[in-house]
Amino acid sequence: MLEAIFAPQSVAVIGASPEPARLGHRVLKNIIDHGYQGRIYPIHPRATEVLGWRAYRSVLDVPDPIDLAVIVIPPQHVNAAVEECGRKGVRGLVVITAGFKEVGGAGRDLERELLAIVRRYGMRMVGPNSLGIIDTISRLNASFASSMPLPGNIALMSQSGAICAAILDWSQQQGIGFSRFVSLGNKADVDEVALLEAWNHDEHSKVILAYLEAIDDGPNFIRVAREVTKTTPVVAIKSGTTAAGTRAASSHTGSLAGSERAYEAAFAQSGILRARTMNELFDLALVFAYQPMIRGNRVAIVTNAGGPGIIATDTVERSGLAMAEFTPETIQRLQAKLPPNANFFNPIDVIGDATPDRYAWAIESALADPNVDGLIVLFTPQAVSDPVVTARLIVDLTRQSTKPVVTSFMGGSSIGEAVRVLNEARIPNYLFPERAVQSLAAMYHQSLWQRRPAPTYRHFEVDRARVAQLFADVRASGRVELGEVEARQVMEAYGMRLPKSRLAHTPEEAVAIANEFGYPVVMKISSPDILHKSDIGGVRVGLSDAAAVSDAFELIEYRARKYVPSARIWGILVQEMVRKGREVLVGVSRDPQFGPLIAVGMGGIYVEVLKDVAFRLAPLSVEEVQEQIRSIRAYPLLRGVRGEPPADIAALEETVLRVSQLVTDFPEIVEMDINPLVVHYEGEGAVVLDARIILN
Repeated sequence: MLEAIFAPQSVAVIGASPEPARLGHRVLKNIIDHGYQGRIYPIHPRATEVLGWRAYRSVLDVPDPIDLAVIVIPPQHVNAAVEECGRKGVRGLVVITAGFKEVGGAGRDLERELLAIVRRYGMRMVGPNSLGIIDTISRLNASFASSMPLPGNIALMSQSGAICAAILDWSQQQGIGFSRFVSLGNKADVDEVALLEAWNHDEHSKVILAYLEAIDDGPNFIRVAREVTKTTPVVAIKSGTTAAGTRAASSHTGSLAGSERAYEAAFAQSGILRARTMNELFDLALVFAYQPMIRGNRVAIVTNAGGPGIIATDTVERSGLAMAEFTPETIQRLQAKLPPNANFFNPIDVIGDATPDRYAWAIESALADPNVDGLIVLFTPQAVSDPVVTARLIVDLTRQSTKPVVTSFMGGSSIGEAVRVLNEARIPNYLFPERAVQSLAAMYHQSLWQRRPAPTYRHFEVDRARVAQLFADVRASGRVELGEVEARQVMEAYGMRLPKSRLAHTPEEAVAIANEFGYPVVMKISSPDILHKSDIGGVRVGLSDAAAVSDAFELIEYRARKYVPSARIWGILVQEMVRKGREVLVGVSRDPQFGPLIAVGMGGIYVEVLKDVAFRLAPLSVEEVQEQIRSIRAYPLLRGVRGEPPADIAALEETVLRVSQLVTDFPEIVEMDINPLVVHYEGEGAVVLDARIILN
């Protein structure tokens, strides 16, 4: 745990300076000025006193124990100071000093040495290159931020100090409070995973916010986040994913995948709510910090204007929420007090001349309805409206509510005081109705995640030793890409169904194999050096007699030697022709942070042109595979359209689970495509027609 950093009994500031222009002066002043109650020890090589506190030349000169040291000195002196902290028994460090890994070269070496010292003495460290940390519970502002955040129950971590500073300034203007506030800096030791673990079950934090630029240990991040999000919502904004996929990828999956896809899958599979903008990050933070968790997806809307009510209703329908259907008693209650031209159904339109008491009646009625799980109140300034009185009524009526209530008071200066009233009462207000709806939708998705049962994993009996030997043989031959025959052997070893297939070395041998299999047959070039067989005319399908097979053998061999003269030709693969079905791509691309990223999508135009592919990270649970398949836009084609029977979705699910087990068992697989996997009608199974595997 990180108590020595967030709740220290004593703090030393190494680099505390008597000169106001120095950063160390600012850090010490923040600790003193914002109410920290523990012991404070300025450390300075020459000064005897700083800001009224006795100064010491070194932490070793301090007579008392020190829990936390905040370091603000030039980088070349940091490691020596940290060594002294270790000898002193200091348990926590916040290294604000920059000039380490972020500058490269010697700075990287310096940080490596710094971390070794930290580990040797069993200390925990935030930084280096950090803005610092702020804890409003212990009133500790160990940072060079310009101010102290308001107290609250939002914990924030950021990999950008500048983002921290901007958020702090903005939050004070908006009246938003925090429990913990951490600039991770270079996160040489304490990283996002360590903070998630430290803040799990934190009674002072109802929601965790994270600004992330990179995650170093993806699998560990997912493991910890899954545990934390079961009790505490985590909302993250991830930057730096649009320039993903720097490695040239030769497979379909490799070209479709990338950092953005991996992070999207990681967040979805670990229960993290992803914000696309800073606005959305705090939209979600407020609803989780201020309101009780929603229990269902049925929402009611109260509005004094038709247009905003329609916009909100449309957004509800698109967001996974549902418009609540009022009980007859609620409708009768509304009809008793609202004017005849009001709308008594959902959304409740109290019309433009609504006075606060009319709003009050509608809000009370909606919250009392057992079919309502959450409430959205919309308000637009009109001639007889009173925004401040209306806001105060909302506060009074919802004070004891166990259902979440959010508002959208739309406008500018005329609603400023009303918004302040709502903020003080911890009722989130959003400038536009869509943002209000989306905040409740995120809360509903979080409630589903928290109620989700433990995942189910399947383990198949496979021939792992056979695959290991096969990979060793491929490497021994100086290759990293398996030929089709080898890839087929891998599929067979992991229990996947394949068409009958055999390698022919002469036209006569090809005809004999075709006669044995029965016509029609498919023929393909078999070469480890020809990646895309169709591009050179290396595939022929629907061959219906011996003459066609003999001619195809010679033509395929001729084209291969003409277009790729240096290619090693192993022979021509003769394969039974599988009857038509739905063609599906199942592929793998190994992400450097998160590991195997598995893709599923309908084949042909759906993957080539429309990029209709869903990604998840292995190892996959049964539930995750089901969600993945159902999330592709072309999923209705698998369910059957226009009278066509449904495909064997269970067989597709099993194939994806077997692929997940394969790439988890063998981390050396960096790319893999099953393209196509032919999925037959329900109960008839799925067949791997072609497969490619690339090792690292």
